Amino acid sequence: MRTYNKPYVIAEAGCNHKGEMEIAKELINVAAMFCHADAIKFQKRCPKELLTEEQYNAPHPNPANSYGNTYGAHREFLEFNVDQHAQLKEWCEEAGIVYSTSVWDMTSAKEIAGLNPEFIKIPSACNNHFEMLQWLCDNYKGEIQLSFGMTTHEEEDEIIQLFEKNGRNKDLVIYNCTSGYPVPFEDVCLMEIERMKQSYADRVKKIGFSGHHLGIAVDIAAYTLGAEVIERHYTLDRTWKGTDHAASLEPDGIRKLVRNLKAVQKALTYKEQEILPIEQVQRDKLKYRKK
Repeated sequence: MRTYNKPYVIAEAGCNHKGEMEIAKELINVAAMFCHADAIKFQKRCPKELLTEEQYNAPHPNPANSYGNTYGAHREFLEFNVDQHAQLKEWCEEAGIVYSTSVWDMTSAKEIAGLNPEFIKIPSACNNHFEMLQWLCDNYKGEIQLSFGMTTHEEEDEIIQLFEKNGRNKDLVIYNCTSGYPVPFEDVCLMEIERMKQSYADRVKKIGFSGHHLGIAVDIAAYTLGAEVIERHYTLDRTWKGTDHAASLEPDGIRKLVRNLKAVQKALTYKEQEILPIEQVQRDKLKYRKK
């Protein structure tokens, strides 16, 4: 008989703080106290390590969303240093919400691992950074989450095998994900969750869903298909300047998502008896009786 564990909701703040610690603090407090999310996740990059010199010095592909004269300057503007991330973690602990961060490069992985968060996320863009994955397997003992956006099946299996080789596969949460901002419904491809369950459910800790679509209906379906962890981009204002805001949920969206997932979990059961007590009252009053 299938049972459904409590859904775990991550509000993915990313860089939607616009490089301002006070906005990041508000994102934390609102996610914890109004939305009742389980975790909030930020991002950590070392732009000069991650980007080539040409990429660093190129203009932002969408200048209206840029916080600098070059793409590198834009990325630097949005970055918090490790001490600021330590402050974010402290604020999360005070607010009663789990702190985490996506890491995009070796320097960021080492810095964030040093803060010992409950989990670290590997985004789709660098899930094939095997040197970084190996370092985390060797040096970070917490849960590792990893998205499978823009990843072939062969690459997926190579990633799983790396974690199995290191005895860390049961610390691994993998996400169904389509990399796009926003993703139209026909490209969400929720049935990939079924494929991932068949291929990996007994090899990893959990399967999750990282959505970049609009609305919250799809996330409910992802949960019923078996995604125990739901991650959604989160912002205080979808009209703010930046790439991710338009594909993010505002606080009321995250709050409703958490509420709806909890309601659905309660509903996903079998009847404990053929006629429930709530039905017996109606049966006695309404059920047809042959004269």
